[in-house]
Amino acid sequence: MTDAKSQLFPGTQFISTVLDALETKTAMSGALARVYLMRAAMAGVIIGILYLADFAVLAVFSEVGGGSFAALGRIVGALVFGFALVFIYYSKSELLTSNMMIVSIGRYYKRITVLRSLRVLGLCYLGNFLGGLALALLLWGSTLADGAVGDELTAAVDHKLEYVAEGLTGWGDLFVRAILCNFMINLAMLLVYNGTIKEDLMKSVAMIVSVFIFAFIGFEHSVANTVVFTMVGLQDGIDLGLAFGNLAIVLAGNFIGGGLLIGIYYAYANDARKHLDRRSRRQRPVD
Repeated sequence: MTDAKSQLFPGTQFISTVLDALETKTAMSGALARVYLMRAAMAGVIIGILYLADFAVLAVFSEVGGGSFAALGRIVGALVFGFALVFIYYSKSELLTSNMMIVSIGRYYKRITVLRSLRVLGLCYLGNFLGGLALALLLWGSTLADGAVGDELTAAVDHKLEYVAEGLTGWGDLFVRAILCNFMINLAMLLVYNGTIKEDLMKSVAMIVSVFIFAFIGFEHSVANTVVFTMVGLQDGIDLGLAFGNLAIVLAGNFIGGGLLIGIYYAYANDARKHLDRRSRRQRPVD
C-alpha cells in the first residue's frame, strides 16, 4: 500500500492480521475441532482462575479492615483479573468475545459464511464453558471457594442475577454493560493486532488496562459470567432461569460491542477499495 493510502487507512494491517487469524480459526473449527475445543477450554480455565484470584483479593482486603480497605481491594482485584486476557493471548487460547470481532470482520469481507461463523463461535463458547466446568468441578472438591471467598463469589452472582430479576430497567442496564465490556476487550485487541505496538510489554499493558476497566467499573462479560455461574452453581445452586436470561442479554451486548462497534466499524473504515472506488466515481469527468 502506498504512503498516501496507509495514511488514509491506517488500520489495514489490523484487518489483514484479523483475516489471517480467521483462516486459522476456521480451519481448526473444522478438521481440528477437538484441538480448537481444547484451546477454548483453556481460556475458560484461565478466566476462572483469575476470577477466583480477584475474589480472593476482595475477601482478604475486606477481612483486613472493610470500608476503605474493601474499596482498595476492588482496585487490586480488578488489576489481578486484568492479566486474564494476557494469559489467554500468549497461551494461544480461544476466547468467544474476541472471536466475535474476528468473525464479524470476516463476514464483512466475505471470507466466511454465516453458518461457519456460527460454528466458530458456538464451538468456542462450548469450549470456554467446558473449561469453566472443569475448574468448577475441581473447586467443588476443594475448600478454595469456601469462607469469605465463597461469600464474595455468591454476592457477585446475586448482583448479576438481580439485573434480570428487575425487569426492563435491569435488562437495559445489563445490556449496556455488556456492550461496553466487549468494546473494551476488542479495543485492546485492535491495539495488539494493528502492528503499531511492537513490544510485548506494551501489548500486555493494553490488555491488562482494558480488562481492569471492565472488571472495576462492572461491565458484563459472557464467558466470565458463564464460568462464575458454573462455579457458584455447583457449590450452592443457582436460579437457572435468571442465569440463562443474564447470559442471553450479555451475549447479545458483547456481540454488539465487539462484533459491530469494533469489528464492522473498523472493517468499513479501512475498506480502501470501497472508499477509493467511490471517490473515483465521484471525480470521474462527465462527457
